[in-house]
Amino acid sequence: MQYPEPIAKLIDSYQKLPGIGEKTAARLAFYTIEMDEQVVKNFAQALLAVKHDLCYCHICGNITENDPCIICADKSRNQTQILVVEQPKDVLVVEKINEYHGLYHVLNGVLSPVEGKGPEDLNITSLLKRLQSNPEISEVIIATNATPEGEATAMYLSRLIKPANIKVTRLAHGLAIGSDIEYADEMTLFKAIEGRQEL
Repeated sequence: MQYPEPIAKLIDSYQKLPGIGEKTAARLAFYTIEMDEQVVKNFAQALLAVKHDLCYCHICGNITENDPCIICADKSRNQTQILVVEQPKDVLVVEKINEYHGLYHVLNGVLSPVEGKGPEDLNITSLLKRLQSNPEISEVIIATNATPEGEATAMYLSRLIKPANIKVTRLAHGLAIGSDIEYADEMTLFKAIEGRQEL
């Protein structure tokens, strides 16, 4: 038995979301049918609003309602540091800890030959222009994920930035707080030993 067309379209739409298979999409579609009409309207308006009311900051590449974003516009932030992240959601994660008070730059991805993503597909050119036009920037902190693609992107950026006599650092990797050494994989343990600090 086939679903009526409106349900089939809704299921297909839900399946476009990451990690949503056919069964979960069908469950969400039938849940949506049972929702109050005003809740569904609000949900649809929220979906449209993120497409119409948001843009990318022309300075850092973060998602924002206003250009430049609130972080780039804040002159009280440390103007000598830029933390480079993969995605806009990473900015929010770092901001939550309220310990970093510098600037950001969002790459909107990482180098990935398998996916066909090269330097021209990332927000790298604007980072280099930013560094050239702001001599007060003395450190770039690379905070890409500890994946092969994240590591390759970090190394690529380091090679581009270091000739400008700007300090390039990388977030530390290693054992998580509260974890046991016996459960750590080899790469995590290697990074923990490599990034050890004096007590």
